[in-house]
Amino acid sequence: MDVPRIVVVGGGAGGLELVTRLGRKLGKRKRVEIVLVDRNATHIWKPLLHEVATGALDSGLDEISYQGHSAAHGYRFQRGTLCNIDRNAHILTLAPVLDDEGNEVLPSRSLGYDLLVLALGSVSNDFGTPGVDEHCHFLDSPQQAEAFRRDMLNTFLRYNNPQRGEHARMVVGIVGAGATGVELAAELHEASRMLQSYGVTHLDSDHLEVHLIEAAPRILPALPERISQAVQQELEGLGVRLHPSTRVTRVEAAAIHTSDGGRIDTDLGVWAAGIKAPPFLSELGLPTESNHRLKVHDTLQSTEDPHVFAMGDCASCPQQDGSTVPPRAQAAHQQVSTLYRNLRAQLDGRPLKPFVYRDRGSLISLAHFEAVGSLMRGASARSLFIEGHLAKFFYASLYRMHQRAIHGTLKMSLIVVVDGINRFLKPRMKLH
Repeated sequence: MDVPRIVVVGGGAGGLELVTRLGRKLGKRKRVEIVLVDRNATHIWKPLLHEVATGALDSGLDEISYQGHSAAHGYRFQRGTLCNIDRNAHILTLAPVLDDEGNEVLPSRSLGYDLLVLALGSVSNDFGTPGVDEHCHFLDSPQQAEAFRRDMLNTFLRYNNPQRGEHARMVVGIVGAGATGVELAAELHEASRMLQSYGVTHLDSDHLEVHLIEAAPRILPALPERISQAVQQELEGLGVRLHPSTRVTRVEAAAIHTSDGGRIDTDLGVWAAGIKAPPFLSELGLPTESNHRLKVHDTLQSTEDPHVFAMGDCASCPQQDGSTVPPRAQAAHQQVSTLYRNLRAQLDGRPLKPFVYRDRGSLISLAHFEAVGSLMRGASARSLFIEGHLAKFFYASLYRMHQRAIHGTLKMSLIVVVDGINRFLKPRMKLH
């Protein structure tokens, strides 16, 4: 008797946690074959990419090899990019894998499935703004975060040129004051201080000018106003220049233009304004929204095909109040449990259960300076505002929860110990 195969496309936070659970419970027992497909060879938790971008986190130390992880957790890894789905034949087509020079490493391949899970996450939405793609950095992947870090270091080094004068200022423009933009703005100030302490640059944070541009009336528009106000005070204390209610009309190589006729001259530009699902999802023949998110039932099952599921940022999952599940890391984390049960139920012919999103609160980290957020208190949905060391503790625990889900409690505990040792032995930021 053939063993059924579940294929998960996308090894982000939700996808990796799902295949880990499926592999441990079903894959190791040979009851189901579990296959993970991802274009990258390694995984890093996406909410940490702003730290990779400033060197506060060394991706070489924190990234996880899918190949090594799969061997230990009962699933199989296939590197590749999804380019087509034959839903009648239940076959995926993966595009060829190319090296840095454009040479083919792996040819195009086909992969059959009994159940398919699309967990492809999201990418930045430039809303068609001219010049963004050519002149802005994005933080959607480790490769993009590393590209920004290299440009940041090179820009700091160029400002070491004494001919620029003693009062030279390095200017960074960040478009989008959501969590990514806000946390990056704070990390940049910490990076400038660290780079000066290591002798990389003579510029300190007083010579770093960070502009945070947001089209909404306030920063962090998706979060409670109390959090927004507290974070605004912290950022203003760091010297970050805030531009609420300001829409960007175009971006040039060294300037950001706004709808009020303003111009912000920049050395580096970052686009962190809004997200959308990968556009090619709208080309697969499955129902999608205008932002390319796949339409699913509350069971996370495609509205068109009962053999296809979607989760995380790329899924538009309805809730009882008429809204859809927000594209947040905690939502993907919660969906893993429901999807695990529903995939087993689908294979066994049992009814599927709906996913109910529970908001656990919001936390924003401002480098070592501060953390601010709220925690939801039980079924009453009352929020508890927290800040300072307590907020930093809960913020750090989010990553530890992810590590526990993909490694187990013992290994996660050992990783915590190793991280503490590395903070003692290694520089506090990646300098090369």
